[in-house]
Amino acid sequence: MTTQQTLPRIAASRPALGGVWIALLSSAVFGISGSFAKPLLESGWTSGAAVGARMAGAAIVLIIPTVFALRGRWGSVAANWRPILLFGVFGVAICQFAYFQAVERLSVGVALLLEYLAPVLIVLALWVRSKRRPARLTIAGTLLSVVGLVLVLNLTGAQRVDPVGVLWGLGAAVGLAVYFFVTAKANASLPPLVLATGGLLVGAVLMFLLGATRLLPMQASFGDVRFAGFDAPWWAALGALVVVSTVLAYVTGIMAARALGTKLASFVSLTEVLFAVLWAWLLLGELPAGIQLAGGALIVGGVLLVRADELRGTVTGPRDRRRA
Repeated sequence: MTTQQTLPRIAASRPALGGVWIALLSSAVFGISGSFAKPLLESGWTSGAAVGARMAGAAIVLIIPTVFALRGRWGSVAANWRPILLFGVFGVAICQFAYFQAVERLSVGVALLLEYLAPVLIVLALWVRSKRRPARLTIAGTLLSVVGLVLVLNLTGAQRVDPVGVLWGLGAAVGLAVYFFVTAKANASLPPLVLATGGLLVGAVLMFLLGATRLLPMQASFGDVRFAGFDAPWWAALGALVVVSTVLAYVTGIMAARALGTKLASFVSLTEVLFAVLWAWLLLGELPAGIQLAGGALIVGGVLLVRADELRGTVTGPRDRRRA
């Protein structure tokens, strides 16, 4: 290979490498959300109030850049009201509310591992809808994730896992699965930032409407919150939840997806589980048992197999897939 051929490849790889670092930053700040939220929940905040405040605060911060991104294309919002509504109700409100409910009853790491069963649910949903058996690699990844789930639950351990927390974690997985479906089908005329802000607004309105009708408890406490070894004011924890693990997370996630593409960005996003466990250990003193960490590794491994099968399908094409 000549130097003239090598230099363009090196230059092309630099944006991709930068995109990987941005994607890792996105995973790191997304993964810290449970560690910011749990002290609020333990100090008297309800999940509805924490989720509503998180979404409303993030939408307020993002509204100015969103208006700038539209620049006269307001018709695209009206034309895409369905994906915005689905994204806000399921991908934002239900997903985050269920996750915070799970965090209230389980460790942050276990709750997030349950949520990241979403790709397995997507495989099952596509199987039922298409009535076509997935490829062997996908089946292997699904079974591996199920075995990992059993280990994460640690049914024979000394500390019993709250079954209600497990159900909430699985509910978060359903919301995340809908999130993937909706974002994959969103109209190209709708900028990702607009979809994110619209979804946050829809989710916040839904939370506060349910609170106003008293169908959802909305309580908040305005004293100090307790982390591992230090106290912090409530507004610091909530501000970090809004700015760091919502606004910064969404913006860097969009940047990473544009730099890497959906497939590679989704691979890197799996590191969110590892970051969440690390943050929970540093800020909350939580660390799952060894068998639960092993189960988490199996879940991530199973999801990687499913993702690898997706990539294999896009590379080999339908004809080669039938041979497999």
